[in-house]
Amino acid sequence: MQKILILDFGGQYNQLIARRVREHHVYCEVLPHDTPLAAIRAFDPIGIIFTGGPSSVYAPGAPSVDPAVFTLGLPILGICYGCQLLAQALGGRVTAAQDDAAREYGKTRTFFDPSCPLFRGLPEESVTWMSHGDYMAAVPVGFRLAARSAACPTVGICDESRGFYGVQFHPEVSHTEYGSRMLRNFLYEICGAVGDWTMADFRRRAVERLRRELAGRRVLLALSGGVDSSVAAALLSEAVGTRLNCVFVDHGLMRLHEGDEIEAAFSARPLRFVRVNAEERFLARLAGVTEPEQKRRIIGEEFIRVFEREAKKLGAVDCLAQGTIYPDVIESGQGEAAVIKSHHNVGGLPEYVDFKEIVEPLRLLFKDEVRALGRDLGLPEALVSRQPFPGPGLGIRVIGEITREKLDMLRQADFIFRDEVAKAGLAQSMSQYFAALTNMRSVGVMGDGRSYDYAVVLRSVQTSDFMTADWTRIPYELLDRVSVRIVNEVRGVNRVFYDITSKPPATVEFE
Repeated sequence: MQKILILDFGGQYNQLIARRVREHHVYCEVLPHDTPLAAIRAFDPIGIIFTGGPSSVYAPGAPSVDPAVFTLGLPILGICYGCQLLAQALGGRVTAAQDDAAREYGKTRTFFDPSCPLFRGLPEESVTWMSHGDYMAAVPVGFRLAARSAACPTVGICDESRGFYGVQFHPEVSHTEYGSRMLRNFLYEICGAVGDWTMADFRRRAVERLRRELAGRRVLLALSGGVDSSVAAALLSEAVGTRLNCVFVDHGLMRLHEGDEIEAAFSARPLRFVRVNAEERFLARLAGVTEPEQKRRIIGEEFIRVFEREAKKLGAVDCLAQGTIYPDVIESGQGEAAVIKSHHNVGGLPEYVDFKEIVEPLRLLFKDEVRALGRDLGLPEALVSRQPFPGPGLGIRVIGEITREKLDMLRQADFIFRDEVAKAGLAQSMSQYFAALTNMRSVGVMGDGRSYDYAVVLRSVQTSDFMTADWTRIPYELLDRVSVRIVNEVRGVNRVFYDITSKPPATVEFE
């Protein structure tokens, strides 16, 4: 299988680059910029992409790469910081832009030389997305200028003889009109990709690997009933058969009736299904806790402890399987990347885990790839297309301290929101939607009397990969029905807000 290596310099769009590469059916992985040369050789890529990053390449201690990377004979595409690093490392000169106009941010009219292989077949003029305050004052020997803007003559550079290309803009974001075509040109025209990354091929390889690595071993799968763990269950079932034990831990943080629905869906399937009621245990540990990261760590640790206990009951289970996916890993931080939020099954794991091995068969897949794999495995569309639900559940949708009273309020409000969306026929048009309970209380008037109750916030987003997301333009009439029902039917709530913040700067979840 052909592979592209993406070296991470800490930019905000780095994982989006990986998503865009895979959209072109080319496998890739994101590794830290200081990955040793031996590891890069062992990865055996057909090309390398340098990501953007917040640093200046001329600053002391700025992230860099082993200079020998440039002698591997592999095509390299530098994006934003990666472009400046490419120029600086090969003899060019990068400085802070002296003219404010040269500091380009946002949509920018850009002009291209279509004779450059990176821009072949594209219009000579289009819009790109810029985000840079530094400037390539001199390009290295052997490079030529291939793109420019009104403010910057060195927007794109190339050295076709060595296969080195650099752009100051971000082709991975949708605001760059022909960014996807540029990446495809790099992959297919410059790196010689053939497009051998498919879910059918991933399934075959994954099953073969799991059969080999888990031969004769019994596996306990942490089954939440969500898309990720359900697909992991189907994949592992194909690989290890009856040696798979699926344990659903009902931590008391599920949506209304959800625990019963999960049990009904999986207890009839050809695998061993165990439901553990652990509400009291989780709520006791979370009592008085308000800080989001601490909530995630507590929930992550309690999951592990319950699974350890159940494994002892089952006997001879030494592997814990989880439905961890790539965005979980990304947002939990790796290398020098920032921790956005520790996912309970990654950054929330305790230091000691009483299993010989943790198996994560979906760890390198994005959400839409997981759904595609689920379809390939024959899972029903209702399950594959199910709304995402975080492992910590409503624990990160109750802002501040978690109590049973708050959970009950949120369960009812969330059910009303989902019920009205379904009645309006809009459920499939929203990537994710839910209610959260804020920690804010305010004065209201209900029944001719004063109330002092909580505010519920509604959240809905549109996204293809959950790495970026835009807020959903829900019809006012629907929002009105939801608001009226919540304040009338949910005791303790007297206000309803709608969140119109995209990701970034926000995340999809609140905590």
